[in-house]
Amino acid sequence: MSDYDSLRVGHYVVRSHKVYAEIEQLMLADKVVCQADRFIRNYYHDKGRFVWIGRFGVDQRADSLLDHIGKVEAMGFSPKRFRVEEIAADLQRMRTLQFDGHDNQASKVLGRLEYNLTRAYLRYVVGQRFGFVNPRTVYNRLDPHDGDTIRVSYRTLYDVKTESPDNHFYQMAFQKVRSDSVGAFMDEVEPSNPLYHRLKHMLHGDSAHLYGRQLIMVNMERCRWRLSDEPYLHKRYVMVNIPSFHLVAKDEEETLTMRMVCGSLKTKTPLLVSALKRVDVNPQWIVPKSIVKSSIVHHAGSAPWFASHRYFIRERRTGKVVQVERVNRDMLLSGEYMVVQEGGAGNSLGRIIFRFDNNLSIYLHDTPNRTVFGRDERDISHGCVRLEKPFQLARFLLKEQSPEMFEKINYSINADVSVLGKDRQLLTEQQQEVLDTLNKKMLVGQVRIKPQVPVFVLYYTLYPHDGGGWDTFRDVYGFDAPIWQRISSFM
Repeated sequence: MSDYDSLRVGHYVVRSHKVYAEIEQLMLADKVVCQADRFIRNYYHDKGRFVWIGRFGVDQRADSLLDHIGKVEAMGFSPKRFRVEEIAADLQRMRTLQFDGHDNQASKVLGRLEYNLTRAYLRYVVGQRFGFVNPRTVYNRLDPHDGDTIRVSYRTLYDVKTESPDNHFYQMAFQKVRSDSVGAFMDEVEPSNPLYHRLKHMLHGDSAHLYGRQLIMVNMERCRWRLSDEPYLHKRYVMVNIPSFHLVAKDEEETLTMRMVCGSLKTKTPLLVSALKRVDVNPQWIVPKSIVKSSIVHHAGSAPWFASHRYFIRERRTGKVVQVERVNRDMLLSGEYMVVQEGGAGNSLGRIIFRFDNNLSIYLHDTPNRTVFGRDERDISHGCVRLEKPFQLARFLLKEQSPEMFEKINYSINADVSVLGKDRQLLTEQQQEVLDTLNKKMLVGQVRIKPQVPVFVLYYTLYPHDGGGWDTFRDVYGFDAPIWQRISSFM
């Protein structure tokens, strides 16, 4: 074979180490802007197996990829961010053997194709399958805790179980290339949320001018996130959309809409997905430590002040009630005691609270302050969601209950329960009369919701209404901006 050495042309010779060297140069020149980019760097730094190129060059799998990424403009993104033109030019150069002795040597062309195809492919499939933005990174790095100076920690504003790409997904994506299933897989990763496709359609019509590309694309990105559950998967659900200041409860028979109050800018309501499991009537309120610290410790030991607010103190470890006079400021700040507000009229949770499992002690509940629902801007709570029509929501959730149960709930939310659980000898004559007139058989404390109803606390600044049109809402927490900043890297 040595007789053929004189026929060899240097820039036609392919060497794997030269291909890897070209990939390294490309990676050094690139910025990491998404999750896929990080994986690509690690993969090729470790001299991972070539995905697209082989001894016969590049085959039709690259054409299938090129066909899909050539349509990214329909998603609002720039083909340049997926290097569509560069890939097309190098494919043409490879197939016509247009190599030269400069930047277009065979090893360099193959290195560019291998890297750019992988980069475009993983950017596309990871972005469409999981989102181009990690919601936990966006939301849970916005609000630092007060007083953190040495090690900054942040409030949890996103506590939704959400799928994210792992090593198994990347290996599966590579296997799809090796098994010649590129096109089918890229179709498969498209978002399943119907809202995504409606928003995508809006990008290329009069709606884009009416609502703005930024607003449409930010809410499209939210639809890419694969939440543990979604409203569109259910015939019956409750959804709170924070920017709209409204709650919507839907099933096949009715749609219940009401105003709601959410957390303030300092105490934002976090995004959650769970299931409503119980309705509590006349709940007691365990005052959060932050409120105890800011508003209550100054009144430590003052029985008249605690009585006027219907507060009492309970030891956390034993659950025993402790006399107010015996608890000082330092004891309250220690966290060993909790301040509790009696249930009934005037309780900050109102007469009804709707419980669902979550890590942040967030609930839907009534409120004694009804005037707040007359406001247009209703971001004033400490994080929980206050409801305009809690009794109507209870009826919606407890449809399967008997009429007698609703009579009991109605009786209980109008009864004076402040005298319950107290020593009769310590009650005034008036309070004793109230106690004697209570129909204890009609009192109800809690009712299970069976079956449990999915509840979604989400954040959309553009959302369709039942009439077929769209509503826009003020970005009350400023969540749109960091999402836009990240997805604009693809424009």
